[in-house]
Amino acid sequence: MLTIRHSACMTCGSEPARDSGGSVTLNADCTAVIASKLAPTGIADVLRFLLFAAALLLSACASQPPLPEHTPNLSLPLQLHIQRLQAEQRQDWVLVIQREGPGIRWSMMDLLGIPQARQKLVDGTWHADGLLPPNPEARELFAALLFALTPKDELHGNYPAAWQHGAQRSLPERWDVRYSQPMSFELNLPKGPKYQVTPLSGEAP
Repeated sequence: MLTIRHSACMTCGSEPARDSGGSVTLNADCTAVIASKLAPTGIADVLRFLLFAAALLLSACASQPPLPEHTPNLSLPLQLHIQRLQAEQRQDWVLVIQREGPGIRWSMMDLLGIPQARQKLVDGTWHADGLLPPNPEARELFAALLFALTPKDELHGNYPAAWQHGAQRSLPERWDVRYSQPMSFELNLPKGPKYQVTPLSGEAP
Protein backbone atom coordinates (compact mmCIF):
# COMPACT_ATOMS: atom_id res chain seq x y z
CA MET A 1 0.00 0.00 0.00
CA LEU A 2 1.38 3.41 -1.04
CA THR A 3 0.99 5.80 1.88
CA ILE A 4 1.92 9.47 1.99
CA ARG A 5 2.17 10.85 5.51
CA HIS A 6 3.45 14.05 6.97
CA SER A 7 3.20 15.59 10.34
CA ALA A 8 3.19 19.28 9.41
CA CYS A 9 1.87 21.46 6.58
CA MET A 10 5.09 23.44 6.35
CA THR A 11 7.02 20.39 5.11
CA CYS A 12 4.28 18.60 3.17
CA GLY A 13 5.81 16.82 0.19
CA SER A 14 9.39 16.90 1.52
CA GLU A 15 9.39 13.21 2.44
CA PRO A 16 9.68 10.55 -0.28
CA ALA A 17 6.65 8.31 -0.68
CA ARG A 18 6.97 4.83 0.70
CA ASP A 19 5.70 1.89 -1.31
CA SER A 20 3.77 -0.57 0.83
CA GLY A 21 1.84 -2.04 -2.07
CA GLY A 22 -1.75 -0.72 -2.08
CA SER A 23 -4.01 2.31 -1.74
CA VAL A 24 -3.02 5.95 -1.38
CA THR A 25 -3.75 7.95 1.78
CA LEU A 26 -2.97 11.59 2.48
CA ASN A 27 -2.38 13.20 5.83
CA ALA A 28 -5.03 15.82 6.61
CA ASP A 29 -2.41 18.58 6.92
CA CYS A 30 -1.10 17.85 3.41
CA THR A 31 -4.64 17.92 2.00
CA ALA A 32 -5.15 21.37 3.46
CA VAL A 33 -1.95 22.63 1.85
CA ILE A 34 -2.96 21.29 -1.59
CA ALA A 35 -6.42 22.82 -1.31
CA SER A 36 -4.96 26.18 -0.36
CA LYS A 37 -2.74 26.21 -3.46
CA LEU A 38 -5.76 25.58 -5.73
CA ALA A 39 -7.89 28.29 -4.17
CA PRO A 40 -8.27 31.76 -5.79
CA THR A 41 -5.39 34.06 -4.88
CA GLY A 42 -7.57 37.03 -3.97
CA ILE A 43 -10.05 39.72 -4.93
CA ALA A 44 -7.49 41.53 -7.09
CA ASP A 45 -7.12 38.49 -9.37
CA VAL A 46 -10.90 38.13 -9.64
CA LEU A 47 -11.24 41.82 -10.59
CA ARG A 48 -8.49 41.49 -13.20
CA PHE A 49 -10.28 38.51 -14.72
CA LEU A 50 -13.61 40.37 -14.81
CA LEU A 51 -12.00 43.40 -16.47
CA PHE A 52 -10.36 41.15 -19.06
CA ALA A 53 -13.67 39.42 -19.82
CA ALA A 54 -15.44 42.77 -20.13
CA ALA A 55 -12.78 44.02 -22.56
CA LEU A 56 -13.23 40.92 -24.72
CA LEU A 57 -17.01 41.41 -24.74
CA LEU A 58 -16.72 45.07 -25.73
CA SER A 59 -14.25 44.18 -28.48
CA ALA A 60 -16.64 41.56 -29.88
CA CYS A 61 -19.56 43.98 -29.82
CA ALA A 62 -17.53 46.69 -31.56
CA SER A 63 -16.66 44.29 -34.37
CA GLN A 64 -20.29 43.56 -35.18
CA PRO A 65 -21.57 45.46 -38.22
CA PRO A 66 -24.25 48.08 -37.46
CA LEU A 67 -27.89 47.20 -38.01
CA PRO A 68 -30.88 49.53 -38.46
CA GLU A 69 -33.07 50.57 -35.56
CA HIS A 70 -36.01 48.96 -37.39
CA THR A 71 -36.15 46.61 -40.36
CA PRO A 72 -36.43 48.79 -43.50
CA ASN A 73 -39.29 48.30 -45.94
CA LEU A 74 -37.60 46.43 -48.78
CA SER A 75 -39.19 45.21 -52.00
CA LEU A 76 -38.51 41.49 -51.68
CA PRO A 77 -37.62 38.99 -53.04
CA LEU A 78 -34.56 40.53 -54.61
CA GLN A 79 -31.69 39.04 -56.64
CA LEU A 80 -28.42 40.92 -56.89
CA HIS A 81 -25.20 40.43 -58.79
CA ILE A 82 -22.27 41.17 -56.48
CA GLN A 83 -18.79 41.86 -57.83
CA ARG A 84 -16.05 41.90 -55.22
CA LEU A 85 -13.02 43.95 -56.29
CA GLN A 86 -9.77 44.02 -54.36
CA ALA A 87 -6.11 44.12 -55.38
CA GLU A 88 -7.03 43.74 -59.06
CA GLN A 89 -8.87 40.50 -58.30
CA ARG A 90 -12.56 40.04 -59.02
CA GLN A 91 -15.10 37.59 -57.64
CA ASP A 92 -18.72 37.29 -58.79
CA TRP A 93 -21.58 36.19 -56.58
CA VAL A 94 -25.35 35.97 -56.75
CA LEU A 95 -27.28 37.11 -53.70
CA VAL A 96 -30.92 36.27 -53.06
CA ILE A 97 -32.74 38.27 -50.37
CA GLN A 98 -36.21 37.09 -49.37
CA ARG A 99 -38.63 37.16 -46.50
CA GLU A 100 -38.94 34.02 -44.43
CA GLY A 101 -41.36 34.10 -41.53
CA PRO A 102 -40.53 37.01 -39.24
CA GLY A 103 -37.05 37.47 -40.71
CA ILE A 104 -35.08 38.11 -43.89
CA ARG A 105 -33.03 35.32 -45.45
CA TRP A 106 -29.76 36.14 -47.24
CA SER A 107 -28.33 33.43 -49.51
CA MET A 108 -25.15 34.02 -51.49
CA MET A 109 -23.64 31.63 -54.05
CA ASP A 110 -21.01 31.74 -56.74
CA LEU A 111 -21.82 31.64 -60.44
CA LEU A 112 -21.75 27.84 -60.38
CA GLY A 113 -24.47 27.80 -57.73
CA ILE A 114 -22.17 26.72 -54.90
CA PRO A 115 -23.35 28.30 -51.60
CA GLN A 116 -20.93 30.81 -50.09
CA ALA A 117 -22.88 32.22 -47.15
CA ARG A 118 -26.35 32.04 -45.62
CA GLN A 119 -27.75 34.18 -42.85
CA LYS A 120 -31.15 35.07 -41.42
CA LEU A 121 -31.85 38.44 -39.87
CA VAL A 122 -34.57 38.10 -37.24
CA ASP A 123 -35.53 40.84 -34.76
CA GLY A 124 -32.27 42.70 -35.31
CA THR A 125 -30.04 39.67 -34.82
CA TRP A 126 -28.10 37.56 -37.30
CA HIS A 127 -28.58 33.79 -37.18
CA ALA A 128 -26.70 31.05 -39.01
CA ASP A 129 -28.81 29.42 -41.70
CA GLY A 130 -27.72 25.93 -42.67
CA LEU A 131 -24.38 24.24 -42.06
CA LEU A 132 -22.01 26.70 -43.74
CA PRO A 133 -19.12 27.89 -41.52
CA PRO A 134 -19.17 31.44 -40.11
CA ASN A 135 -18.32 34.08 -42.71
CA PRO A 136 -17.68 37.47 -41.06
CA GLU A 137 -17.00 39.19 -44.40
CA ALA A 138 -20.34 38.05 -45.80
CA ARG A 139 -22.17 39.24 -42.68
CA GLU A 140 -20.50 42.64 -43.03
CA LEU A 141 -21.52 42.71 -46.70
CA PHE A 142 -25.13 41.82 -45.90
CA ALA A 143 -25.32 44.53 -43.23
CA ALA A 144 -23.80 47.08 -45.65
CA LEU A 145 -26.28 46.09 -48.36
CA LEU A 146 -29.14 46.52 -45.91
CA PHE A 147 -27.85 50.04 -45.27
CA ALA A 148 -27.53 50.75 -49.00
CA LEU A 149 -31.00 49.38 -49.78
CA THR A 150 -32.78 51.28 -46.99
CA PRO A 151 -35.23 53.78 -48.55
CA LYS A 152 -34.02 57.36 -48.29
CA ASP A 153 -36.97 58.51 -46.19
CA GLU A 154 -36.18 55.75 -43.64
CA LEU A 155 -32.44 56.36 -43.50
CA HIS A 156 -32.14 58.80 -40.61
CA GLY A 157 -34.59 56.93 -38.40
CA ASN A 158 -32.68 53.67 -38.86
CA TYR A 159 -29.10 55.00 -38.99
CA PRO A 160 -28.95 58.27 -37.01
CA ALA A 161 -25.26 58.82 -37.82
CA ALA A 162 -25.72 58.36 -41.59
CA TRP A 163 -26.00 61.07 -44.22
CA GLN A 164 -26.94 61.24 -47.89
CA HIS A 165 -26.24 63.95 -50.47
CA GLY A 166 -27.51 63.30 -53.95
CA ALA A 167 -26.14 59.99 -55.20
CA GLN A 168 -23.80 59.44 -52.25
CA ARG A 169 -24.67 57.89 -48.90
CA SER A 170 -22.32 57.24 -46.00
CA LEU A 171 -22.17 55.77 -42.54
CA PRO A 172 -18.94 57.48 -41.41
CA GLU A 173 -15.94 55.22 -40.83
CA ARG A 174 -17.95 52.19 -41.93
CA TRP A 175 -19.56 52.27 -45.40
CA ASP A 176 -19.72 54.55 -48.41
CA VAL A 177 -22.29 54.08 -51.17
CA ARG A 178 -22.35 55.77 -54.59
CA TYR A 179 -25.48 55.18 -56.66
CA SER A 180 -25.77 55.11 -60.44
CA GLN A 181 -29.38 53.87 -60.16
CA PRO A 182 -31.51 53.18 -57.06
CA MET A 183 -30.56 49.49 -57.17
CA SER A 184 -27.16 49.82 -58.87
CA PHE A 185 -24.35 51.16 -56.74
CA GLU A 186 -20.75 50.94 -55.63
CA LEU A 187 -20.14 49.97 -52.03
CA ASN A 188 -16.83 50.84 -50.38
CA LEU A 189 -15.46 49.69 -47.03
CA PRO A 190 -12.68 51.76 -45.39
CA LYS A 191 -10.20 48.85 -45.43
CA GLY A 192 -11.63 47.24 -48.54
CA PRO A 193 -12.89 45.48 -50.45
CA LYS A 194 -15.05 47.36 -52.95
CA TYR A 195 -18.30 45.91 -54.29
CA GLN A 196 -20.26 46.63 -57.46
CA VAL A 197 -23.94 45.78 -56.99
CA THR A 198 -26.56 45.47 -59.74
CA PRO A 199 -30.00 43.82 -59.86
CA LEU A 200 -30.00 40.58 -61.84
CA SER A 201 -33.29 41.51 -63.50
CA GLY A 202 -31.82 44.77 -64.73
CA GLU A 203 -34.80 46.61 -63.29
CA ALA A 204 -35.24 48.52 -60.08
CA PRO A 205 -38.14 47.16 -58.05
